[in-house]
Amino acid sequence: MDEEEASKEVSTIIQMRERPIVLDELTFSPEADTRAVTQLSPALFPMSTANSNCYEENSWNSSFPSNHNSSKLTHSTSPLKNSPGLCLEPALPQPEKQKGVHLYKRRWLILFLFAAYSTSNAYQWIHLNIIGDKVLIYYNSSLPNTQYMQQVALDWLSMIYMLAYIPLIFPLTWLLDKKGLQVIAISGALLNAIGAWLKCAALHPDRFALVVSAQTVCAIAQVFILGIPAHLAAVWFGPNEVSTATAIGVFGNQIGCALGFLLPPEIVTNANDVEVIGKQLKMMFYGGAFVTGALFILILIFFRNKPPSPPSQAQVLAANVLSDEDYCSSLRNIFANPSFTLLLITYGINTGSYYAIGTLLNPIVLYYFHDDQHNAGRIGLTLVVAGVAGSILSGIWLDRTKCYKLTTIVIYAMSCVGMLCFTLTLCLSKIWAVFLCSGILGFFMTGYLPVGFEFAAELTYPEPEGTSSGLLNASAQIFGIILTLGIRAVTEKLQNGMLAGNLAITAVLLLGVVGTSRFLKLCAES
Repeated sequence: MDEEEASKEVSTIIQMRERPIVLDELTFSPEADTRAVTQLSPALFPMSTANSNCYEENSWNSSFPSNHNSSKLTHSTSPLKNSPGLCLEPALPQPEKQKGVHLYKRRWLILFLFAAYSTSNAYQWIHLNIIGDKVLIYYNSSLPNTQYMQQVALDWLSMIYMLAYIPLIFPLTWLLDKKGLQVIAISGALLNAIGAWLKCAALHPDRFALVVSAQTVCAIAQVFILGIPAHLAAVWFGPNEVSTATAIGVFGNQIGCALGFLLPPEIVTNANDVEVIGKQLKMMFYGGAFVTGALFILILIFFRNKPPSPPSQAQVLAANVLSDEDYCSSLRNIFANPSFTLLLITYGINTGSYYAIGTLLNPIVLYYFHDDQHNAGRIGLTLVVAGVAGSILSGIWLDRTKCYKLTTIVIYAMSCVGMLCFTLTLCLSKIWAVFLCSGILGFFMTGYLPVGFEFAAELTYPEPEGTSSGLLNASAQIFGIILTLGIRAVTEKLQNGMLAGNLAITAVLLLGVVGTSRFLKLCAES
């Protein structure tokens, strides 16, 4: 072989390596069942993130077929080492050459309204429990007779959010698919406002039952919120904006939790007089009611189901696919996977522990630092803010390193260590050390969330990602209720019950570490 021929062959090889591997060219008629296509290629739909790396790299590589009835499918590697490795991508045009695609400025208003409404609802989750000692004083005449039952009744103001999610999440996911964003957003905003105004009607010491009813309405509204961010981002935003829009939507909820920890102790102060507490609660309740009422009116006026033209070619394709998902069949397939079942338990333990700590933070802090409810709220704020940072950084770390297994076990183990340190520093009565350890705890506990969802999407592919994430959230709510009630019972039965309760959470997290190790071993074997 002479030098010229060798040069041509090398050039040919380089060109072949730079091209995506075309598996086949398949033709689909409009009447054909398109479910198989959606199962093969989650990249057709922006809500799926199981193979998001493939989508970002290859989505706009080649020209759209002229007859619009065929798609070229390309091969790429899956994000996880043990995943099948097949990522099938539709051949789409370059974004600047797309026809019938348009981005509207209104999309940012829609996103802002949703984030604000999500913030107001998340605020109402914890705003009463973080000032639980004052709520018990004010509503004492309408609470049960025993101190333990009074405390459990107070805990249910938080746990009702967890309980409402479990039976309602899948019907509302179905409703979101069938009716769209506008119906869901308006319904949720209306319920959120009704719940807030009912609390204003409950401003009397003998109306605790009405407070519970109002909180229940807000809890139902929460279910209308949690499934929206990814869907809203996919329907309204372009392919380069989806991740940012989803993050903003999710952060609205986190900001609400932070405000729920921070503001109530600043409004309802350390006064023990029923009349003074009543005036302060009135200020807090009416402030929340006016905000939620205004947000409902704005959403009613400005919120739209979808833009006149889709924001991306992927949405054009998605709009032409008639999806009729069988949820029962999907659930059976998911639960047949033992790795996912184990992930369901370990994820529930970790996130449920976080919910239990948030619910009981007021009595935990006041047990060690008497009459210091301001710092109870600030410690809760520290948990949330550090958690947001942990979630962002763990996502960046995973994107860059792909060290899913090592990252998972390290984060879970550090959550257990953080809980142990938090427990021990409380006993030292050093408030600065409690703040430090609460930050560590929040950073790793919340940092586990994106890891869990990423694993769930990969393990259950090609089942809908909304189903697996809904199950993970439901597991977290169940464990949150169990752990909250269990720790409250331990604190009542044992002499040094608060220490025992915190150590119990640490022990449960240790079991989660063991379960996670087993889960990763099953993933390696599969």
